[in-house]
Amino acid sequence: MPVTVGLDIGTTSVKCVAVDDEGTVVARSRIPHRVLTPEPDVLEHDANQAWRRGPRRAFKALGSLDVDAVAVSAMVPSLTAVDARGRPTTPGLLYGDRRGRTLDAARGPGADGEALEFLRWSAQAAPDAYGYWSAPAVASRALGGEAVIDLGVAFTTSPLFGRDGWDAALCASCGVSVDQLPRVEMMGAPIGRLGPGGPLLSTGSVDAMCEQLVSAADEDGDVHVLCGTTLITWAVLPEWREVPGLWTIPHIAQGRSLIGGASNAGGLFLGRVDRAIARPAPGDTVDPRNVPVWLPFVRGERTPYHRPDLRASLHDFDLTHGPAAIRRAAWEATGFVARQIVELAGVAPKRIVASGGGTRVDGWMQGLADATGLPVHVAAVPDGAALGAAFLARVAAGLETNMLDARRWARTDRVVEPDAAFAGPVEDRYRRFLELAARAVSDSDAVP
Repeated sequence: MPVTVGLDIGTTSVKCVAVDDEGTVVARSRIPHRVLTPEPDVLEHDANQAWRRGPRRAFKALGSLDVDAVAVSAMVPSLTAVDARGRPTTPGLLYGDRRGRTLDAARGPGADGEALEFLRWSAQAAPDAYGYWSAPAVASRALGGEAVIDLGVAFTTSPLFGRDGWDAALCASCGVSVDQLPRVEMMGAPIGRLGPGGPLLSTGSVDAMCEQLVSAADEDGDVHVLCGTTLITWAVLPEWREVPGLWTIPHIAQGRSLIGGASNAGGLFLGRVDRAIARPAPGDTVDPRNVPVWLPFVRGERTPYHRPDLRASLHDFDLTHGPAAIRRAAWEATGFVARQIVELAGVAPKRIVASGGGTRVDGWMQGLADATGLPVHVAAVPDGAALGAAFLARVAAGLETNMLDARRWARTDRVVEPDAAFAGPVEDRYRRFLELAARAVSDSDAVP
């Protein structure tokens, strides 16, 4: 039976799934790569390894399959300079890297010019480059197509890209011409083939958009939490609503929108906690009333503060706390971030749909349920972005005509209910979290 393949270029690996028409994953692969953080405010990839070779290796690792089409999703924003063969010649800059900061941080989310500053830096580092491409453009060229991105990825580069396409004047201010940037197409558009007579190559989209496609988080009050290296929270609304500090984007369902944003309180933070403390010893249990409180700003925070200068800290830690309590505090902190975003959005939440690699961590899912007081419906396929990309590949191949039909691929592995024993103590710790976060922002403002 023919399948379609979705590739997802993530922060720590390229994930690849081959999927049949019913949404069943028939093969998968994962090619890890390093995320480079030589300094606290630097976040980059070896783009040749992660964006060029990684997708080709991941596809090859699937083995011999009858593949109709392939599509690529990726994290945003990202950028590297490339030569005429599409080979990266500068570091692959990633979201939150200091080289993407603007002098006017008060312009707010969605207009902070991160991609513009990435372009400015890359053009200065490689003024004679053939092009300046994001991760999906590098991957699509490496797989046999052209350097193309979809509209979703393009719009995340605002103000570089708008309704009229690439802004030629802004590009010129960086010493770049528009033809050095990727071509832009719709999601699920054919852009080439993987070799002569090979599978069709299609545009994918932003990783979060691909995950949303196959999440079935479509009803008012649904909250989609993407538990990856980045924690992303989207609450479903029946109308368009804008809230300072949050992002609002269209839902694929007509008339609905998504409000929320990305946080650094995901796997990047939890992984650091895991590496910094010892494993819990036998008998090291957690008293619901006796857990410290983390501020998870290990490399600043995105939504809702948009403050790269914030740092992580552990509070109310005492001699009674072992590794299990410290880990539990970290899991709760990710839930507190998701809850804060939902509350700021003014949404009445009903349930959480959780996807991403973090769903494999039972403690994280329980902490998310307890911190929000909501049942967590855990996706059966953790690699949701790759799964959504595989559906877009079906669109390009003419096998699908309606994006909303992707919801038939949604599967729930289990439902994690809040633990009543934690309800009262967690409520107190959440209020403490909000107080500490507000104080951290205020103290940072006071530093000259």
